This record gives sequence, C-alpha cells and structure tokens, in this order.
Amino acid sequence: MSELKLNYHKTHFLTSAANITQLPEDTGIEIAFAGRSNAGKSTALNALTNQKNLARTSKTPGRTQLINLFEVEPQCKLVDLPGYGYAAVPEQMKLQWQKSLSEYLQKRECLQGVVILMDIRHPLKDLDQQMIEWAVASELPVLLLLTKADKLSQSARSKTVKMVREAILPFQGDVQVEPFSALNKIGIDRLSAKLNEWFSPAFATENS
Repeated sequence: MSELKLNYHKTHFLTSAANITQLPEDTGIEIAFAGRSNAGKSTALNALTNQKNLARTSKTPGRTQLINLFEVEPQCKLVDLPGYGYAAVPEQMKLQWQKSLSEYLQKRECLQGVVILMDIRHPLKDLDQQMIEWAVASELPVLLLLTKADKLSQSARSKTVKMVREAILPFQGDVQVEPFSALNKIGIDRLSAKLNEWFSPAFATENS
C-alpha cells in the first residue's frame, strides 16, 4: 500500500453538536483538535485546509462552545473541540463542557488521535497536562503542536520544543511534539503527515 496522502483542502463543515448524543454515527475515524481557548486551534485548522473561514476564528477566546465536525473524506473527520480554560466562561458552563469533553474522549469509539495545541510561549498549563493524561489513559496517540512558533526566534523555539519533549516523558504515552505557525507555515507538513498516518486504517480494507 502506498503512503496515504489526503487532500485536506477539500475538507468541509459537517455539523455541530452540543454534546456526544448529538454527534453522527460512531463510525470511520475521527481526529480531535483540543486546546486552550487562545491556543490558535481554528487558525491551525484553517491553515491545514488552506481555507480562511473553515473554522471560525474569534477575537473573543472561548466563543466555540460546540463540538464541530469537518469531513475530509467520507470515513475521515476532523473534530474541533471547544477551547478550554477561558476565564470569562461561567463556572456552570465550564463543568458542562468538561463533562462533554471527557465523555467524548472516553466513549467515542472512532476517535483515533488527539492534536493538542498550546501557545509555544505558555506550554503545558494544568489543563493541557490534564488533556494529555486523558488521552494517554484512553490509549490515544497525541500530537502536541506548539502554536505561534513565529513569535519566537529559531533558538528560543528549539529550546522550548526540547523542554516540552523532556517534560512529557513521564506521561509515557505516544506523544509527539512539533512547533507550528499558521502564519509562517511551520509544521503544517508534519501535521498532515501525522493525520495521514492516523487516518490510514480507514483505507486499509479498501486496498487489501
């Protein structure tokens, strides 16, 4: 089987769901994007798909309170999870969101990988570490994208990436760390290569 290369530019919006019960049938492969409200999740999805407005970017972090699904191919979906850790969201909403998030991570059978985005200048906050723990406990592979990498010099960037790679060793999961910048197109190839790898089982039966 030749190496799978999906065309992420064809990705289109599928549906939004307030919780796991509203999601489409639990089939195919889903890859979730998670991160703090200001980590640049929507911007990363737009850069990956080369579409300006696929995922709505907002000047007000925490605007995305729904689980948004995007279809790359019929059996391959990207899932934009609501941003976590934004202080201006009422406590009740935070608890509700945390419940939906943990339900999604623990019960969604077709979830095959998690991309966790963190601002390279403020990596590994408590909620990020909790997210990594959840994914590792669920035996899901993780790609940690250190976003806004253009904000640091090359040497500071390399230093931070090295620091984060060392800091995640105790989690003992399948966790890869890469710098990312939507602005300078840093890390987009690494991201699409990892997604191709995670999505490839969806095509294994077709080609076997």
